[in-house]
Amino acid sequence: MIIVVVVVVVVVVVVVVVVVVVVVVAGAAAVVVVIVVEVIIIIIIIIIIIIITIIKVVVVVLVIVVVVVLVVVVAVVVVVVVVVVVVVVVVVTIVVVVVVDVVVVVFLLLLFATLKQVAI
Repeated sequence: MIIVVVVVVVVVVVVVVVVVVVVVVAGAAAVVVVIVVEVIIIIIIIIIIIIITIIKVVVVVLVIVVVVVLVVVVAVVVVVVVVVVVVVVVVVTIVVVVVVDVVVVVFLLLLFATLKQVAI
């Protein structure tokens, strides 16, 4: 009878030890799994932050490029308009001066011709 009690006690102790070991191992495994999942989540968050930062930098660079291109285009248009206006003003001035000179010369020729006929 004592042997049966000892065997039952030993079996119960072994079962309790096995259950405790299984629970401890399972708990440790669960902790390891949680840590691995947390590390993976942190890595994914870091990658998302890096991608968002890269997108922000690209957008800022594109905005700067667009602004610079627009400024250059506006500057070129302004320069072209100024050059065209200056050329038009110079050409109109030359034409006016030539027309006035021709009118004055014709007037003087007519005046001299008239004076010549009056003198005769």
